[in-house]
Amino acid sequence: MFVLIGILFLIIYGLLVFYIGWSGWSWMRPVVSARFKIAYIAIMVFLASSFILGRLFGDFSILSMIGSYWLGIFALLLLMLPIVHLSIWLLRLTALPRHRVQKWAGSLTLLTLLALIAYGSYNAYSPVVREYTVTLDKKVEGLEGLNIVMASDMHFGLLSGKAHAQRMVEQINALNPDLVLYPGDLVDDNLDVYLRSGIDEVLRGIEAPYGVYASLGNHDKPPAEVAAALERSNMKVLLDESVVVDGKLVLVGRKDKTESDRVSVEELMASVDQSLPVIMLEHQPYDLDIAAAGGVDLMVSGHTHRGQIAPAHLVTRAIYENDWGYVRKGDFHSVVSSGYGFWGPPLRIGSRAEIVQIHVKFGE
Repeated sequence: MFVLIGILFLIIYGLLVFYIGWSGWSWMRPVVSARFKIAYIAIMVFLASSFILGRLFGDFSILSMIGSYWLGIFALLLLMLPIVHLSIWLLRLTALPRHRVQKWAGSLTLLTLLALIAYGSYNAYSPVVREYTVTLDKKVEGLEGLNIVMASDMHFGLLSGKAHAQRMVEQINALNPDLVLYPGDLVDDNLDVYLRSGIDEVLRGIEAPYGVYASLGNHDKPPAEVAAALERSNMKVLLDESVVVDGKLVLVGRKDKTESDRVSVEELMASVDQSLPVIMLEHQPYDLDIAAAGGVDLMVSGHTHRGQIAPAHLVTRAIYENDWGYVRKGDFHSVVSSGYGFWGPPLRIGSRAEIVQIHVKFGE
């Protein structure tokens, strides 16, 4: 079954690449030599396979970088080209010369693509701080409020590298957090790249009196090795476990939904002192009602990237009850971040890299 799905995927992907390649050649053909056609086909085949090759041969970082950018270009062109071809068809009904319409349509498509890449790169590498205020109906002795800073989905590796990590550390420390939370996907599938880049050393610079805590996401593989590496960066990784912080609140960290051995919310909460505020780190923001019924006060999540490249945000909005931002359900609160990094192409269109600051107030 999986083989058939894989073959079907490759056929569909191949047809889409052909569509993009044919569109590009139709534009270039009047101005380039026919002998360039073979080289053009070879370039398209290389680009189409670069992302897969980059994942298979992780030591060749240039392949991964080219593949990541190709993935973004591929997605953008699939959105743009049908509109371009429809416009060309409609303009052919006018008196405008056909060759000029083709020429200008191709040029405008290229300029628009470059502009979107520049805009998407800016959104990916220029994180903003989003603030939420959450009031929990629990009294904490000697503590009126808590300044929590949360960052998710950094995907640290080749393109979300050491400079991006240093930027994050500086931004977080500038917010003077009491507590820092990372709900998953700190690493982009390749722990070796993360370690070779020295990102683990950079992350040790976070300063928070109540500590730094993390849960793991679907890209933090293998979990045990990633958890060990993160803990060497002065953070506590919670894998289906809870911890009481300074006798004032409880943090609960879940294994990712992709882990077959993760325990249920009910099992996790069975030993938790629910008279204290309970904050859960859950990478994928599923089952808000289950968390609320289990006694969780605040759940912080990531994973969705808010679609990363529009209109994918419409898909995440349809899948998740809260795919980005803040949702309250009675005494339960959910905060989902669009992420500090990115997966695949270093592009964000319709979303923005962010750090989340949660001002928690405790009730009487």
